[in-house]
Amino acid sequence: MSVSLSSFEVITGLPEFIAYGIVVLLGGIVGSFLNVVIHRIPLGQSIIFPSSACPNCKSPVKAYDNIPILGWLILRGKCRACKNRISARYPVVELLTAFLFTIVYWQIGLSPFLPVCLLFISAIVILGFIDAEHLILPNLITYPLLVFALAVRITYPLVFDSNYFSDLGYALATYLAGYPAWLVSFFGAVVGAAAGGGSLWVVGEAWKRFRGVEAMGLGDVKMMFGVGAFLGWRLAIFSIFVAAFSGAIIGIVVIARQKEKNFQTQMPFGIFLGLGTVIALLFGEQMIAWYIEKFIL
Repeated sequence: MSVSLSSFEVITGLPEFIAYGIVVLLGGIVGSFLNVVIHRIPLGQSIIFPSSACPNCKSPVKAYDNIPILGWLILRGKCRACKNRISARYPVVELLTAFLFTIVYWQIGLSPFLPVCLLFISAIVILGFIDAEHLILPNLITYPLLVFALAVRITYPLVFDSNYFSDLGYALATYLAGYPAWLVSFFGAVVGAAAGGGSLWVVGEAWKRFRGVEAMGLGDVKMMFGVGAFLGWRLAIFSIFVAAFSGAIIGIVVIARQKEKNFQTQMPFGIFLGLGTVIALLFGEQMIAWYIEKFIL
């Protein structure tokens, strides 16, 4: 992402560590809500009503027990009413969201682009954890992600002068020089969606025809349509490369630990796509530039 860094201290006159404290707190609170989404969406339940309750005894979770991270630690990972164990996923999601929000703020600063990046990261966290638990990437998240990405790509060039999308400095977007910025950005989003979701679909379809088995689900394709639209074609391809590389490494480890080797072991590829997406958003352009300098130029 190409963004203009703004200092919290310069804008507010307050020390920068206060900004980081706010971001960490926000990340924990948002992570607590993401846990609700991760739990309820696959079950077809409302993410608004009813209020949080123990999955086992259905006792409502008290407000003081619902404090991000601390609530789980104070309860020692057990329901206050029935003493049934509460999944460690809850504090993990809250910690991870707080960490990711902090890294995004560190990279982007107090920029108009910060809120949409935090929303984007939140969607990726939801998809990754749902896929890890249920091996699905629900349309209820992937479709809005694509709509959100397209809306941002159109709206931000209309509202802000700064260029927040790194792909606009490269082909194919440069071929539209002279056209309205929002149109160029939208074109970049379409190309990015095709590069992200389209390339995965082509690979999956080719594998299916060649081997007669499904290589990946359409959920991965839909997820990458949204990711590609938001990040652009360069970072979409980079995301897939990181996902494939990390997925291959973990796959080898999993198969090596099996007593009976099963090379058709199903793995939640959405986790690795999420990892690749986060790395691409935060460090993708720097890593691509380093690779080109070291191995191509």
